[in-house]
Amino acid sequence: MKQKSAVVLTLFVLASSAWAQTDPKATEQWEPEPKVITAGKQDSAPPSDAVVLFDGRDLTQWETSKDHSPALWKVHDGVVTVEKATGNIQTKQHFKNYQLHLEWQVPTDITGEGQARGNSGVFLASTGPGDEGYEVQIMDSFKNKTYVNGQAASIYKQTAPLVNAMRPPGEWQTYDIVWTAPVFAADGTVKSPGYVTLFHNGVLVQNHTQLSGETFYIGKPKYKPYTDAAIKLQAHGDHSQPISFRNIWVRPLD
Repeated sequence: MKQKSAVVLTLFVLASSAWAQTDPKATEQWEPEPKVITAGKQDSAPPSDAVVLFDGRDLTQWETSKDHSPALWKVHDGVVTVEKATGNIQTKQHFKNYQLHLEWQVPTDITGEGQARGNSGVFLASTGPGDEGYEVQIMDSFKNKTYVNGQAASIYKQTAPLVNAMRPPGEWQTYDIVWTAPVFAADGTVKSPGYVTLFHNGVLVQNHTQLSGETFYIGKPKYKPYTDAAIKLQAHGDHSQPISFRNIWVRPLD
């Protein structure tokens, strides 16, 4: 009887396998269904599940990085312009993995050269009051030569962009970023590194780029354990005219 049952089971398995290879329904997945959201009416508009960080009206979602006081950058005409004297600003809310959209503009009459030309940055995870964290460089790289791992859309001092997609000063630039945060073990060791995918003006310039650690002006990158963190915008101390931002939103991917 046991032998007959084994034969029946074998035939059933073979029949199931044959069905799986010939019937298209065998590979259809119906559940769970993806959450329904509403896309923005324009490509840069926030979708319905986004956290709007700046919509042109105020900086209620932001604070000064050094002391968590209200952000004091200048909001005007639907944009916010860097106030270098007040320092970096960061989101009050903390994030881990996310999709980020932001738009930025270098002034038409920008002066300076190299790194001293509209320098700023977006820190994808701000881990301290200074410039600690993971920075994507923001600056004027339109016909402005500098070290390639420090030009616009670089992972600062780590990875140059695949191409230079910079528009001329005075035109709006867009960054669309996917940030995969590093994961740390209980003892602080890195279980998986951080990754950045970046589209600059719709052009892929960082393709799931692996980071070697936090980005530093001096010294090699290294990781410091954290769980979630603010998104920070840099008020760089160069002497050129300050840049502006608009239309900033984020979609948490946790």
